[in-house]
Amino acid sequence: MLKATLILMPFALALSLSACTTEQAYGSAQGWQRNQCARLPDKTEFDRCTSNAGPSYESYKRRNEAAQK
Repeated sequence: MLKATLILMPFALALSLSACTTEQAYGSAQGWQRNQCARLPDKTEFDRCTSNAGPSYESYKRRNEAAQK
């Protein structure tokens, strides 16, 4: 048990130090999705994929805040 704790402690510390904001995480996810869209050979599928890549973070945030009320 102690050995597992000693092994996991550096990982937990690294994760907490490299924590990103919600906006950064959203941007990274959107970037990944756009990169996946770029791999599609068909123009129609590419257009559909990029249109579904999501709104800006501000639009996303406003929509979620409105849904929570």
